Amino acid sequence: MSAPLPELLARGAVVAPAAGRTRARSGWARGLRLWLPAGFLILMLAACFIWPNIYPVPNPVRGNVLEAGLPPLSPGHVFGTDPVGNDVLSRILYGGQVSFEVGFAVTAIGLVIGSLLGVTAAYWGGAVDAVISRVLDVLIAFPALVLALVIAEGLGPSEVHDIWALAVFSIPAFGRIARGATIELRERTFMLAARLSGTRRSRMILRHVAPNIMPQLMTFSLLGFGVVIILEGALSFLGLGIPLPEASWGSMIAQGQQTLSASPYLVLIPSAFLFATVLSLNLLGDALRERWAV
Repeated sequence: MSAPLPELLARGAVVAPAAGRTRARSGWARGLRLWLPAGFLILMLAACFIWPNIYPVPNPVRGNVLEAGLPPLSPGHVFGTDPVGNDVLSRILYGGQVSFEVGFAVTAIGLVIGSLLGVTAAYWGGAVDAVISRVLDVLIAFPALVLALVIAEGLGPSEVHDIWALAVFSIPAFGRIARGATIELRERTFMLAARLSGTRRSRMILRHVAPNIMPQLMTFSLLGFGVVIILEGALSFLGLGIPLPEASWGSMIAQGQQTLSASPYLVLIPSAFLFATVLSLNLLGDALRERWAV
């Protein structure tokens, strides 16, 4: 026998708000997972590219001479100075410029060239797919850091050479993502209908393929951005990245190792910024993937 109507209404009055609160908490948590890393990255970009132009931080490379070896929280030097007299905050900001510039350039090159190769291989198929796929497989199978080291050593240390060295690693990764997503789309009903209606291949790619694979590529771009920053730091750490006296987070960590016992902050501070930036990129990529999947 069913419960009386007042009891059912009472139950509904209890259950509905609880469900609403659960959805509200879920939406709030999803928004926090998205905007917290995004906010940190925006602050980092503003600090690295805008703040030095508004309030130039002292840097001996740009004509300022400072007292060497000042500890963190010294007057006028939040992170102190290194044994050469460089302001650590200054080098963090200029090193962040290098990391973001290299990361953006490498990711853009990989996204454009890799996506074109992947879509071409998947859409045309046959011999075209076989040749492009084998080339991508060879590049992916080769250790990325070793390949970047060989290219950087051959070309010499510079930001532009680092970009091209790391782009060789980035292109096949984007190519495989684009190829797999395009193959999945190729047999969809709307693609078959467009093909039967006589739509040109170029129009189908621009109108149907590109918009549908772009969310996957953009999510992977953020994850790849973080990997590129780590690889750029590794090259600089090994002396094959940005040449001194210009700053790079990797070269700062390498230089800080020489005085690690006496001044551990020279390693911990750039390592913390590198870790926080890469973590934020990964969290932002995961949040966007969840949002676009809904």
